[in-house]
Amino acid sequence: MSRSGFVSVTIVTYNSGRFIKRCLESVLDQKYPLKEIIVIDNNSSDGTIDILEPFEDRCRIIYNEENIGFAAAQNQAIAASNGEWVLTLNPDVLLLPGFIEVLANAGSLDPKAGTICGKLLTMTAGFDFPEEPLVDSTGIYFTPNLRHLDRGSLQVDRGHFRNFEYVFGATAAAALYRREMIDDIAIGGEFFDDDFFAYREDADVAWRAQLMGWKCLYVPYAKGYHVRKALPGNRRALPAEINMHSVKNRFLLRIKNMTWPLYWRNFLSITFRDLIVIACCLIWEHTSLRAFPFLFANWSRVLEKRREIMRRRRVDDAYISSWFSFEPVAKPAPKKYAASMTPPKPARR
Repeated sequence: MSRSGFVSVTIVTYNSGRFIKRCLESVLDQKYPLKEIIVIDNNSSDGTIDILEPFEDRCRIIYNEENIGFAAAQNQAIAASNGEWVLTLNPDVLLLPGFIEVLANAGSLDPKAGTICGKLLTMTAGFDFPEEPLVDSTGIYFTPNLRHLDRGSLQVDRGHFRNFEYVFGATAAAALYRREMIDDIAIGGEFFDDDFFAYREDADVAWRAQLMGWKCLYVPYAKGYHVRKALPGNRRALPAEINMHSVKNRFLLRIKNMTWPLYWRNFLSITFRDLIVIACCLIWEHTSLRAFPFLFANWSRVLEKRREIMRRRRVDDAYISSWFSFEPVAKPAPKKYAASMTPPKPARR
């Protein structure tokens, strides 16, 4: 049974040695009193385990014997957690003071807000900050051709994401999920779909949550920094395995969550993008062709997940269609949020 107001922080590490110490310190420095920290290590080989050992008295750390992927390891951590809220956190995230408290307080104001996210800014792998703050994410949005992007990504932060708003979903790099929603939208006991392994699993959760009537609230007062490795245009810098999962998961997203009216409405843009993706796999990115045998081999299981999602859907096609746009969509939140909350005090330098 989850504990009221309690926040469980769940972190998955895999060769995260250069990040994880600073990440855990930023979580432990949070003043919010009701929190537990669960770390799942996916058989790291870069010294991450040695870095984690001194934290074992303050965190629950589970060492897997193999890399089971981000999605499955997060599910493992969530299953071991006790909080009313679960904050999924990437090891390359640095939380600023008040992050957890601000998100948890905002979530308490709207029982239908199943996901709460803040403003993530970019930093380098060496934990250096740009002279001008650059936005990493203020929530995710979907385009009509089924790309999902981070709202505000790489824009200079000039305070233009200052309002409480509802957005389509949150990046799981730092997303606070309500336990009630986790239990409600899980399929076959899985919150994140294990088939995704890594990448796009948070977009799948966001889409499924929207279909089942849950909302995602963006809270501008909660801030952190993130080292973003996967960005549009830098596929060649990413491991081949990640690129393969990206292709596979693009199609898993659609098979599981898309309704036929939405598909036909955006048929031309979706098909054009599909042809580009397939052509790139055939001509250059041959290692990503492995995505398609996986889809064929697991077709029945994926369709069963789709049937379950569609059976439990609570919103109509017009509502879902309203979120798909080539420009980020956000919907205003009630003014009570701004009226009842104040920004946390900035950290002393």
